[in-house]
Amino acid sequence: MTTGILKTSDRRWVSATRSNRVRSLWLAGLIAVLALLLALSVTVGTRNVEWSDIAAALGGTQDNIGQAAIALRIPRTVLALLAGASLGLAGAIMQGVTRNPLADPGILGVNMGASLAVVIGVAWFGMSSAHAYIWTAIAGAGCTAVFVYTIGSLGRGGATPLKLALAGAATSIAFASLTVAVVLPRGDIAGGIQSWQIGGVGGATYGRIVPVLPFLAVGFAISLLSARKLNSLALGDELAAGLGERVAVARAVASLGAILLCGATTAVCGPIGFLGLVVPHLCRTLIGVDHRWLLPFSTLGGACLLLGADVLGRIAARPGEIDVGIVTALIGAPFFIWIVRRQRVREL
Repeated sequence: MTTGILKTSDRRWVSATRSNRVRSLWLAGLIAVLALLLALSVTVGTRNVEWSDIAAALGGTQDNIGQAAIALRIPRTVLALLAGASLGLAGAIMQGVTRNPLADPGILGVNMGASLAVVIGVAWFGMSSAHAYIWTAIAGAGCTAVFVYTIGSLGRGGATPLKLALAGAATSIAFASLTVAVVLPRGDIAGGIQSWQIGGVGGATYGRIVPVLPFLAVGFAISLLSARKLNSLALGDELAAGLGERVAVARAVASLGAILLCGATTAVCGPIGFLGLVVPHLCRTLIGVDHRWLLPFSTLGGACLLLGADVLGRIAARPGEIDVGIVTALIGAPFFIWIVRRQRVREL
């Protein structure tokens, strides 16, 4: 009997070792892809940049068009990296907190809530400072998350995946209509607001990026440190409570991290949808459901997807470009339909 127990333990240890080895290989591959996309983001655009231009720029020379393009693309690349990582991680957190495979900052209306709050601040209160944008967007995202979860929890069965998705979709549509109603009488801000609402990283500057860094740093820290708590929540509320987990506190803390990431990102880039839905699902197929691995993978995967979407948007519409929010929607909408069909969700 003892020998059998030892053999079983050995088999489990070997299986865990192999799983970690596979995850490490995927992690190395993902980092390599990220490095490649960072290089493409700097070199590919309306005018391709040669490596000689990059070398000259690193040497301090700034006397031709190629090096000027590099100077413009580096902050854009940094913003795409941060925004993609934030939305990928926020999507994984939201899916873990709600145990809902359809959860996403866009589908649940969180991004649109942040967007509406910013639009109201600009149109009615003359808001203009970067920190005001960020705080307002975070407040809007938080209020919307609470509202959608409350509505989705009503009725029999509590917060089912379909009810949350429908509540989020309805909230997004309502907030989009309210945004139009707020902007319509204000022709002086309509153009800028409409461009921002598409969602994109074009025109990024360090002046836009720096104010949002503390908020993103806190959001990343809270979210990544919630991995073990999300693993407990995945077992169900009753079992998690039986294991000593304070379920409500764990859910609230993890949600706070996601709200900070969503609100801060939306304040800078506008509402970018579907990225937080696609990335966690793809990562689960690679490394499983352990949030200690899933959250870092979703962070890197989100950065890769947004960088790739930005590069694709530049290539597809030369000499112009397609905003990254449109590209992620084109990728994410079919993926969302596929997930709904795969899950076979029938409850109303």
